[in-house]
Amino acid sequence: MVRFLRRHSLDKSNSQSHLRQQHESGSGTDSDHTEMAEPAGNGRAPPRSRLARDGPPSDLDIMKEKFAKLLLGEDMSGTGKGVSSALALSNAVTNLAASVFGEHRKLEPMAPDTKERWKKEVGWLLSVSDHIVEFVPTRQTAENGTTMEIMSTAQRRDLQMNIPALRKLDNMLIGYMDNFVDQTEFWYEKGGDNKRDDDKWWMPTVKVPAEGLSDVTRRWLQYQKECVNQVLKAAMAINAQVLVEMEVPEIYIESLPKKGKTSLGDTIYRNITDEEFDPVEFLESVDLSTEHKVLDLKNRIEASTIIWKRKMQTKDTKSSWGSIISFEKREQFEERAETILHLLKLQFPGTPQSQLDISKIQYNRDVGYALLESYSRVLESLAYSVMSRIEDVLGADAAATNLTASEVARRQMEMNMPRKLDAREEMEKLNEAPASMTLYDFMGWHFDQDELMKKKEEGTLDEAGEAMLLKKAPSLAPKKFSYVDSLAGGMRSPSARH
Repeated sequence: MVRFLRRHSLDKSNSQSHLRQQHESGSGTDSDHTEMAEPAGNGRAPPRSRLARDGPPSDLDIMKEKFAKLLLGEDMSGTGKGVSSALALSNAVTNLAASVFGEHRKLEPMAPDTKERWKKEVGWLLSVSDHIVEFVPTRQTAENGTTMEIMSTAQRRDLQMNIPALRKLDNMLIGYMDNFVDQTEFWYEKGGDNKRDDDKWWMPTVKVPAEGLSDVTRRWLQYQKECVNQVLKAAMAINAQVLVEMEVPEIYIESLPKKGKTSLGDTIYRNITDEEFDPVEFLESVDLSTEHKVLDLKNRIEASTIIWKRKMQTKDTKSSWGSIISFEKREQFEERAETILHLLKLQFPGTPQSQLDISKIQYNRDVGYALLESYSRVLESLAYSVMSRIEDVLGADAAATNLTASEVARRQMEMNMPRKLDAREEMEKLNEAPASMTLYDFMGWHFDQDELMKKKEEGTLDEAGEAMLLKKAPSLAPKKFSYVDSLAGGMRSPSARH
C-alpha cells in the first residue's frame, strides 16, 4: 500500500513537472492541453465551466424541470402529497398562458421571443397526448396472402380530432394579433397619462383621431372582430363538450340538496317550470348587474340540472333521489335550464368558472380531458381578450364621432347575437375563411359590387373588373343565429383558478 501511494505521488509529480516544462518552453499546443485535461479511460465527461453553469439554461434543462414538476405533482417535498397528473398538467398549461399573455394588453403583435416561447413550451405539454392511445382493429396481410384482423394502438380519437383543431385556432389567433402591426389610426396612452376610470382601470387607454376612424379602418376592425369571434365560438364549443364528457365528482353530488327547487329558490323555480317559458324574458327579469350575481345564477341552475338528471336515473321513488314528477317534465325542465346556461355564456363570456366546472377539473383523472380542457380554455380567454381590445378601439371611435347610446348598442348587438355552437361546423367555417388579412389587404377589397354587376350586364366589363367581381368581399352584415338546445357549462378563463 505504501509502495502504491509513493508511486502514485511520484507519477503525479512527474506529470506536473512535464506540464510546467511545456508551458515554459511554449511547445505545447491547445490540443495538447485539452488532451491532457481529459480523463483517460474513466468514461466521464469533464465538468462544465463556471460560465456554462452560470449562463442561461438550455431548452433541455427547461423541459427537464417542467416535466420533473409534473411528475412530482407540484409537490417539491417528494412526499407524494401532490395533485394528480391530470390536474398538474392542467395547471401547467394555465400558468404558461398566464405568464405569456398576462401582460399583453394592447392590439399589437406578440414579441418574437414570447411567441417562440409559447409555441415551444405548449408543444412540450401537448406532446403528452401523443402517448395516450386506444386499441383499434386493423387488417394485416401475412406472407402467404391471408388477411387477419388484429388490434393495434392509435392515438385516442378525441385527442386526434381536437388537438390539431386547437393548434390551428392557436395559430389563427396569433396571426390575427400580428395583423395589428404598424397601425397609425389608433394608439395608446403612456403609463403616466392613463386616466381610465371604468371597470378596466388597469388597461391602457386607447386614443383615436378627433374625427374618428376612417370607414375602411372601422370596417376592417369589425371584420377582425368577427374572425376572432369565430375562433372564440369554436374554442367555447370544444371546451363545453369536454366538460360535459367529464364525470361529475361524487363530492360535488354529495354537497347538493335533494330537490332542484331548493337549489333554485321559489322564484326561479316557478319561472322555469311555468307553462309559458321564454328564456330571454327570464334573463331580463333576473338581476344580473354584477359578476357575482351571474355566477350565483349559473351555480344554482347547474346544480338543479344535476339533481334532475340524478332523479331521472333513479327509478326508486322511496330513495332520497326519487321523483314524483314525470320523466317528460324533468327532461323539459333540464332543457330549459341548459338553454338559460347557454344564453348566460353568450351574454357574459368573461365570467369565472362555475362550481361544477371547478369540481370537474379538480377531481378529473383523465389526462387527455385535462389537456383538451385547459388548452381550449386559455385559447377561449385569449380570443375574448383580443375581442375586448377591438371593442375598446371601436368604443373610442364611437365616442369621437358622438354616436348615441342606442346606435352603439345596436352595433354591439349585431356583433354579439347568440349563435349555434357546433365544434365541427365552426371548424369548417374557419377552414373556408381567409387565414389572415392586414389593413392594407383589406383596403384592396372592392365594395361597389353593384356598379360592376351593372357593367357586366351592359357588356362593358373588362378583365380587371371581372376579376374584382369574382373577388368576394368579407361579409359584414348581421347574421341570424339559432339557440342551442342542449349545451351546458360557462366561460372559463385562466384568472379563475381552481
